[in-house]
Amino acid sequence: MPQGKLEVLLCSAKGLEDTDFLSNMDPYVILTCRTQEQKSSVASGNGSEPEWNETFIFSISGSVSELIVKIMDKDTFSSDDFVGKANIPLEPVFAEGEVPPTSYNVVKDGEYCGEVRVGLTFTPERARGFPDEEESYGGWKESSMD
Repeated sequence: MPQGKLEVLLCSAKGLEDTDFLSNMDPYVILTCRTQEQKSSVASGNGSEPEWNETFIFSISGSVSELIVKIMDKDTFSSDDFVGKANIPLEPVFAEGEVPPTSYNVVKDGEYCGEVRVGLTFTPERARGFPDEEESYGGWKESSMD
């Protein structure tokens, strides 16, 4: 089970279905990693091609298999509209340490409705109870006495 820090770089989205009829939509993202939830800023007036370039940090402990990226449209006089979501598997970032910004399909009601671009970096937590690497090479350490 991986433990450590997951850094999520929310880059942009494209090809989103515009949910506003009279003006450009104002998209924002809700990122969910198991029980942790974080929200991006609203890309006001950016319509179906928003750019955020924001970084979010999640603490990883226990079994986490995916990051859920839910795209919403901020509305002033009514409830916010659900645009679509992407489920991003975390196994590759746990194995590699880093996944460069990659486009993931955004889906609504089982239908493709755009792409979201996300980069991931995982920094594992150092295991507790293990001696420092320097001392683990044979157990003897030379001391310098002047």
